[in-house]
Amino acid sequence: MGSTLVFGASGQLGQCLKHVVAERNTAELVFLPEEQANILDMGMLQAAFAQYKPAYCINCAAYTAVDKAEDDIDIARKVNRDGAENLAKLCGEYGTTLIHISTDFVFAGTGNQPLVETDEAAPISVYGLTKLEGEQAIPAHTNQYFILRTSWLYSEYANNFVKTMLKLGREREELRIIWDQVGTPTYAIDLAGCIVSIIESQSQQYGIYHYSNEGVTSWYDFAHAIFELGNVAVRTVPIRTAEYPTKATRPAYSVMDKTKAKTQLGVAIPHWRDSLKVCISRLEA
Repeated sequence: MGSTLVFGASGQLGQCLKHVVAERNTAELVFLPEEQANILDMGMLQAAFAQYKPAYCINCAAYTAVDKAEDDIDIARKVNRDGAENLAKLCGEYGTTLIHISTDFVFAGTGNQPLVETDEAAPISVYGLTKLEGEQAIPAHTNQYFILRTSWLYSEYANNFVKTMLKLGREREELRIIWDQVGTPTYAIDLAGCIVSIIESQSQQYGIYHYSNEGVTSWYDFAHAIFELGNVAVRTVPIRTAEYPTKATRPAYSVMDKTKAKTQLGVAIPHWRDSLKVCISRLEA
């Protein structure tokens, strides 16, 4: 099995992949430094592919500032669409399998049933739109791809909701948290484990997959669980989305059905609360 190139290695998921690879001591992943890994620089990408001739390429690089993207549409589109397309072109050329990370934000989130991969994508934010455009750009250049849509990513690395809540919960007496947006938190270590499993199994069940932790919750209940497991005494007040206006609109319901990932990729998926417990114990260690 050849090497695996990781783009966006310094971000949250990239750091989680480093953790999983060190823990499992398996797949050979090459974490490219930023100066070698600009997904918008085709010359740089060609040099990396020529050097490593990778069997796999993992794209963790993305523009993820959801509200900022509403004003930065050109930059968001360059990273999320053009960057994905650049990697897909080279993967097609080299016979490399692309593992690309996408998001629940490709959906409008107006329903109340868990979303399957074939449900209509109808993004309601620039971030969601540019991520969908990235998904759509890939199949034109390669049919050897896994697109993993995930949601509410957190871990002990980088900035995320869990770390922010623990910090604010210790600083403040009261926090107002949205209760009418429903989805599923995903421990990025679990997602990284799923990616490594795809590589280890050399699966050829290509296509789009949904991967988040199991279960359903609101941001309010998620925060409540964080405070409970982290032993943080802070008063929480549930508020509606309308009481906390943001530049970008978020899906109200983005729970994803993981049946396809479990049956076709054979991955076991933990419940979000069990994974949260693991993450908080590692943060407190």
